Amino acid sequence: MRVLGVDPGSRFMGFGVVEEKRGRLVHVGHGVIKGDPALPLSDRLRDLHGALTAALVKYRPAAVAVEGVFTFRNARSALVLGHARGVALLAAAQAGLPVFEYAPAKVKKAVGAGGADGKDAVARMVRTFLELDASVLERADASDALAVALCHLNHGRAAVPAASASGKKRKGAAALLADRLAPAYRRPEAR
Repeated sequence: MRVLGVDPGSRFMGFGVVEEKRGRLVHVGHGVIKGDPALPLSDRLRDLHGALTAALVKYRPAAVAVEGVFTFRNARSALVLGHARGVALLAAAQAGLPVFEYAPAKVKKAVGAGGADGKDAVARMVRTFLELDASVLERADASDALAVALCHLNHGRAAVPAASASGKKRKGAAALLADRLAPAYRRPEAR
């Protein structure tokens, strides 16, 4: 199953594509869509929508996972983030894809980062699970989006050992990540 994760934002919207193949998690692609802060919000949202739609066409995911909202002290920032999330939800709905939303704390937990851990810890864990070089993820927006995709792929799943080249069973990245999840999680309903 291929999932496109989204870390919404009006200035930087990260997306990351992860596919599960025979019990292994494979990095397919990622990117950061940059909104021009000099443009009016409506124009930025239009541009974000167009670029995210292009990513959906290019990567052809089976589902889209979007990071949910968290508490803001600044109401304007929360409102603008809500608009960016709406763009992501709209693009996925227009593509006919199921959309799943995950709270930021659940995404962190899914990749083994704790509540107090910052974006660097999330990026480090994402690189570990997907076996990526440190230079590959240039912005936290992309690593956060990959973390959202990983969260969806492993939400409530049991560990599935992958076979090594020698035929011996070993734990692949999917199994290691699934081991970190609480077994009581339930799969969220598609929107």
